[in-house]
Formats: sequence, structure tokens, C-alpha cells
Amino acid sequence: MALPLSILDLAHIGEGETAGDSLRASVTLAQRAEEWGYKRIWYAEHHNMPTIASSATSVLIAHVAAHTRTIRLGAGGVMLPNHSPLTIAEQFGTLASLHPGRIDLGLGRAPGSDQQTMRALRRSPASADGFPQDVLELQGYLTGESRIPGVDATPGKGTDVPLYILGSSLFGAGLAAALGLPYAFASHFAPNALEEAVALYRRDFKPSRQLDHPYVMAGVNVIAADTAAEAQEQFLATKRSRVGLLLGRGRTFTPEEADHILASPAGRQILQMTTYSAVGTPAEVTDYLDRFAEHAQADELIAVSSAPDRKVWLRSFELLAQARDQRAG
Repeated sequence: MALPLSILDLAHIGEGETAGDSLRASVTLAQRAEEWGYKRIWYAEHHNMPTIASSATSVLIAHVAAHTRTIRLGAGGVMLPNHSPLTIAEQFGTLASLHPGRIDLGLGRAPGSDQQTMRALRRSPASADGFPQDVLELQGYLTGESRIPGVDATPGKGTDVPLYILGSSLFGAGLAAALGLPYAFASHFAPNALEEAVALYRRDFKPSRQLDHPYVMAGVNVIAADTAAEAQEQFLATKRSRVGLLLGRGRTFTPEEADHILASPAGRQILQMTTYSAVGTPAEVTDYLDRFAEHAQADELIAVSSAPDRKVWLRSFELLAQARDQRAG
């Protein structure tokens, strides 16, 4: 793996765990990832999801940053239409002031929730329409060139926190290209438009103050284990858990029921979400990531592990780092 390798930590709350357990595990992962040589860890804003603990993204970043020393940390991403640009500039300006040179800010336009939760966030369906303007306003606060006369972000002004556009469609690719920002594609759960979006981004990219050439990050699912059988067992458990998360509506399914659903049209849609998944021994995973990086025309890979077993989850990232180092050596 010659490319930089990073992590998206979904702050998953496992069966029998509390949110506190999940957040402590996130700190442990960040500390180990720092030792293992990962470039960065990102956390995603989700709301009203009982198995994800990263809803207050900037708070989680602050906590992890206080317990690590060098690894970059950021949002992957903040759903900007849920917030005012000034508020996000102040939050991430504070983080950058406390931890200079370590903070990233990835931005998405999805609600990160369902329609009912969107209303609870005081967000309307039209909120996403102003996303490009909100990105520019936020950028102005962080660079010290505010687009709102007489309004500055303190902290935030002049911190130049790097911005990344997140997306799973051609819209985000086009916006990132037009603004000259790095582009992170959510291929770990929305694989369909990967090739077309990256091609559009690279073709239309315009250099900017932040970036003089295109930079693509691509998400990929990873489960590495000492044996291929163990990795596949965890991968199956991951797919079964997604059945409950996406289709359960409050009920749980037995493994047999989940397998039956996975064989249905609705289940095949869940399986399609895992199209880009590196599962197996460290060597098998590393080989897959090499092929995927070339397929995605990626400059950096960001790995996601949804292994239900907490030990396997952590061990996946350790084995991947070891395999990468051995290949590089």
C-alpha cells in the first residue's frame, strides 16, 4: 500500500455496549492507529441512530485529540445544512487552535438522519439547496476573508482548517472540482457512482488556494483476521446486523431470518452497499486494497470496519497496518 491509509470510525455501539463504551473504544483505536501509522481518523455526523455514537462530531474529535498526540482528526463529515456555517467555523476553529495542524473538516449535504429527525434538527428539505453557498461562507470564516461584513469566527479566523467535500453522487464531485477542494467518495456504502464521479472531479478540477491538484479519498470496508474463515464469519455478521439496522424498524431478526431477507430484493440492496469490501487475511485484504485504489483512482484510502466483534474490529486495523508495513519494507 503506497497510498496514505486512513480510518473512518463510525463509533459503533455494539450489542450489550453503551455509548460510553463506544466512545472509549474510539479513543483506544485512535491511540493505536497513531502507533500503527495511519494518516487520519474521521468521524461522521449521524442522528437518531441507536448504534452510532458520533452525533456530536466536534465534541468527539476534541476528546480524542486530547488523548492522542500526532494523528490527524476530523469530520467525515459534518452535515453542513444542519448547522450555521459560523457555528461550525467556531467549533473547528476552536479545535484547530487547541490542536494546530491536526484538524480536518469534511462536509456533506445529507441530513444524516430520517425525515422525522430532520424536523427535530429544525432543518427543512430545502436546506441542502444552499450547500454550495454555505461551504463558501464557512471557508471565508476560516481563511479570515469573511463573506458576511462585520462577522468573523473567533476562534476560527485565519486557522485555514482544510475543507473536504464528501459525496456519493456527481453533485459533490462537481462542487469539489469547482471549488478546488479534495473530494472524498462514500464508496463504502454507496458504490454506484464511484467511477463516474471521480472522473468528473479530475476532469473539471480548478486549482485553489487550498489545493493545486485533484485529491481523491475513497471509502472501503475492511475486515482482516488471522484466517479467511474468521474474516468471512464477521462479514456475514456485519451484513446480518445491517438487516436489523436498515429494515428492522424496532424488531430483531434471528440469523436465519436475516439470511432469508438478504436473499430477497431488499436484502440484495443491502448487499450492494458492501460492494467494495476487503475481507480475508492481511495479505488478501492488502491485495484487494491495491486493486481498489487503482479502480477508484484514489490518492488516499479511508478504511471502515463494521466487524461486530470489538476485538476483531480493532485487530483488523492492526493487521492491515502490519501488512502494509511489510509490503512497503
